[in-house]
Amino acid sequence: MLHNLGSINLDHYYRVPHLVQPGETLASHGYHVGQGGKGANQSLAMALAGGRVCHWGRLGRQDSWVRERMADAGIDVSHIELVDEPSGHAIIQVDDQGENAILLYPGANHGFTRQHWEQLSHTVRDGDWLLLQNECNGLPDLFHSAHARGLHIAFNPAPMSDSVLELPLEACALLFVNRGEAAWLTGLAETSASEILLAGLLRRLPTTPTVLTLGAEGAWYQSADERHFQPAMPVQAVDTTGAGDTFIGYYLAALQEGQSVTRCLRLASQAAAIGIQRPGAADSIPARQEVEARLNPQ
Repeated sequence: MLHNLGSINLDHYYRVPHLVQPGETLASHGYHVGQGGKGANQSLAMALAGGRVCHWGRLGRQDSWVRERMADAGIDVSHIELVDEPSGHAIIQVDDQGENAILLYPGANHGFTRQHWEQLSHTVRDGDWLLLQNECNGLPDLFHSAHARGLHIAFNPAPMSDSVLELPLEACALLFVNRGEAAWLTGLAETSASEILLAGLLRRLPTTPTVLTLGAEGAWYQSADERHFQPAMPVQAVDTTGAGDTFIGYYLAALQEGQSVTRCLRLASQAAAIGIQRPGAADSIPARQEVEARLNPQ
């Protein structure tokens, strides 16, 4: 089983001709509200890929429909707590080229306590996985508790911050980073070639298996003694929001099945490629049947 202690947000999407500039007032030509949060998106992607995932989260009581939707997708929601405080939410601009800019308010996602960590430790089994992102509070305590309990930690340090540099990342069984996060971790320029970033990650975390996602440049897996590359699928992006979350959820579902690294990369890349051709984050995540059909056309 994979346990995902992760954010649940309400995403407010605004479609704009270009990302708003300082001092500019810009009219949006599209708006809708959807389910979001990196944690919830990754759980949803994993469930739609056929994986077994239990989500740990906090959600404003008025937004209980989000929990119901997650349950309908096959996620174990028994540890999603409804609270009398605002849910986390994001304001997302998506421009006509499919690029996005996001303003995030953590809300209930920053209300975790030591009691939550203790409850989690009593429900997991040896060999379980714990998936974490950087949108919830209390990561230092959680890293320590999970490592002491013998859980396999998968970590996506997004949104990236200096606080991530203080975490015991060597405790991770799998680290997911994009170009910007890899540059922040290694102190290298974000424009560095992928091979330079991979070498920097290996120096920084020599024993931590890492997946580096590079959007249209593909994705890499690297561990101490192996490296695999997956080219990106050639598609026209409509909205890149949630593409990384889709990739992570599908990768972990394939890993849970015992698939090879190359198969995990290929399945995750195809799922993300389908997702970026649609608007939204959670709404864009494809089902496993569609992903397999694209990988194995008749």
